[in-house]
Parts: sequence; structure tokens; C-alpha cells
Amino acid sequence: MTTPSKQALKDAVCAAIETRRDKIIKLGQTILENPEVGFKEVETAHLVAEAMRGLGLEPRERLALTGVKAIARGGNSGPTVAILGEMDALINYEYPFADPTTGAAHCCGHHAQIASMLGAAMGLIESGAMKHLAGSVAFMAVPAEEFIELDYRLSLRKRGQIEFLGGKQEWIRLGEFDDVDLAMITHSAPVEGEVKMGIGGRGLAFVAKHIRYQGQTAHAALAPHEAVNALNAALLGLMAIHAQRETFIEQEHVRIHPIITRGGDVVNAVPEDVTIETYVRAATTDGLLDANHKVDRALQAGAMALGAQVRIENVPGYLPINNDLQLSTLFKANGLALVGEEAFEGPMDKVEGVSGDIGDVGHIMPAMLAFARGWTGHAHTASYLIQDKEVAYILLAKALAMTVVDLLWNEAHAARNLLDGYVPRMTRQEYLGFLRGLFQESVFPAQ
Repeated sequence: MTTPSKQALKDAVCAAIETRRDKIIKLGQTILENPEVGFKEVETAHLVAEAMRGLGLEPRERLALTGVKAIARGGNSGPTVAILGEMDALINYEYPFADPTTGAAHCCGHHAQIASMLGAAMGLIESGAMKHLAGSVAFMAVPAEEFIELDYRLSLRKRGQIEFLGGKQEWIRLGEFDDVDLAMITHSAPVEGEVKMGIGGRGLAFVAKHIRYQGQTAHAALAPHEAVNALNAALLGLMAIHAQRETFIEQEHVRIHPIITRGGDVVNAVPEDVTIETYVRAATTDGLLDANHKVDRALQAGAMALGAQVRIENVPGYLPINNDLQLSTLFKANGLALVGEEAFEGPMDKVEGVSGDIGDVGHIMPAMLAFARGWTGHAHTASYLIQDKEVAYILLAKALAMTVVDLLWNEAHAARNLLDGYVPRMTRQEYLGFLRGLFQESVFPAQ
């Protein structure tokens, strides 16, 4: 059997995707109109699994509660490339396609990720390209990327159903990345000029914090002197955080954005129980640990000033996003072939304010985050809608599938070359140990 040229395989893959464009778009739109939040993506997971079975794959389900994974094997053995998609939605009751009961809404664009992942699977499998490739492709529909509903996820953790609060973190713990060598994922982005597609910059790591100030209540007019005002303690803690901002190194791009989730119960009683949630973000793990320590110290200062008590619960978020340069270069060549030089951006070296658990994957293997600018409005808001379905669904599917061909064609020469000498930032065990070390709970003053 004559092996087709690499370009011939790419053409066949793209033709197969083109033939199935309506099906790909319908999958994306169905998920858009039936959103579910993290670790609750039951219907989405069922839809994904059925689509995989329709391609002759044998998906494994309920991975980290709701995740789905299937592997397509090539004609010869070789490395495994993962194409990832995130199934979960945010919560935004104002979004046009929000679930009216739960508020779940795909104003994050994850429905397009899943559609482009499945579109790439259609192209690679139904074109017959896989039998000419050396290696495998893992199609991974992962739950819970949006770091929301912390109380619910912490309750799952306490019941032993999960250990970490992010889907890819859980999959790493469960060993679902042990048979993967490289990983790719896409994301939506709002339209900017003529740019349609690209590769982003570096993302921030973060720790999530749940803070509770406890004081002593009393009548706010008759006996405030008998109270310990937990709200005042919390406000002083927040002001102490603001006073720290000039101490953060600029290159770390530290971001801290707290909200008060409970400020008191009634206006004529001194608040005795006040809660705050915040993220602490930074560009490196060292910068994250430094900033997080300063925030804890500032929060303790608020308690000390008023004679209150503060309980600080730290929960590991995600690690910094760092796109693998070689993988990004391969994807870029395919992006240029699809949209042209003027419409492709990156890879960029700048630090962006976003975070995502693809950064965690990128600490244990080569990984890449690409984007498509087929959207209008602002991400995570009610205005964030697909403007160009061709870009959001179809072009990304083609670019992903073409990059797989690059990696696994010719006995997977490109993938083996990329992996040769690659040294991960962390081993799996080092990664798990680092994350576990971020789970901390402290009380000041100590009980």
C-alpha cells in the first residue's frame, strides 16, 4: 500500500470535515443550548460519547464524574496526541442561551471546543487518515475547567469523589494523561481586526481563597462597644492587601480581585460573620507563593486590629500556561494555510491575565492553547456570542486535524523529534505534590 503524502492526508482530512460541517455545527449549537456547569455535565457527556461511538470509537465515561475519553489508533505504533475539549459552562442568567433554572451559560465558548474536537475526530477517522499515521489520538472531553461553585466542589472533595477542583487536575491524578505524550486545546476569543486564528501568550497561575472573619455581634446602636465588628476587620484586611500591591514584581503580573460574599445579616446588628472569596494570580509558581503569603499576612492584620478571628482556606487553582514552541509552530503553519498570514496571530510571548488548567497539563508534557476569533462581545458576559461559525467550529477542527497529521505522519518523525530530549517542568508526582501542598487552612489568632 502506497503511503499518501502528508499534504494528501491533510487535504483528505479537511475534505471529510467540510462534508460534515453541518453535523459539527449542530453539535456545537446543541451543547450551547443545553449548558451544564462543572462536574454536572451529564447530558453533554452523553452527547459526546454518542458522537464518539458514531465514529466507531469506544469511549470511556464518567472519568472524574463526567469526563469522556476515546482513543483512535493509527496504522503503526507511535506517540499519542491528545485533542482536548472542555464541557462545562459558566453561570450567567442574562446570557441568551442560559439555562433558566441553573443559570448555566456557555459565555466561555466551551461548546465550540467540543465541536472542533469532535470535528477533528471526524476528519481523521472518516477520511481514513489514521491508518497512515504512526501513533494514536486521544479525544478527551474534560469536565470542570471554569473554577466556580467552590463550596459544591469542596463538598465533592470532602466526600472523596474528587481531590482537585479542576477537571484536568483530576484527570492527571487519575492517570488519564499517563498514555498521552502531547496535548492541544483551542479556545474562543473576541474579534480583533482581521485576525481569525492564533496562539496566545502565557497565562497566570492562581490560588483560590475562602476567608471567614468572625467577631462578636451586639446591637449596632445600643451597644456597639460590646461587639467585635467582623466587617471592619475584613475591610482592613482588604485595605492591607491593597497596600501590598507596590511590593509585587511587575514581571509577575500579580492580580488579586476579592469579593465580599457575606457582609452581615441585619443593619442594626454589628456583623459577626463575614466571608470573602478571591483569587491570587501570578505568572510563575514562585511569584504565586510569594503573593499568596503577603495576602495571608494582610488578612491576619485585619483580624489583629479589631480583635477578630480569621480563617483562611487556600485551594490550589491552576498553574501558568506556557505554550510549547515546537507544537505551536506546527499549528501555526496549518493556521496560515487556512486563513493567511494577515489573519493569524502569534505565538505571543506576552503574559495574559487568563488562567486555565491546560497550564497544569503543560507542566508535565508539551501542550498548546490555540484560539479562534469568531466571537463578538466580551468573554464571560451576556454579550459573548459566535459571529463566525466557520472560524469558531470548522477552521479549528481542520487546523487541529492537520497538526495531528504533521505530528504522526512518516512514522511520527515530527512528534518523536519534539519529544526527544524534552524535559517536563514537573513529573506527575512532583505536580501532584505541589498541588497538595497548596491545600492549606489556617486560623489567626490560633485557637
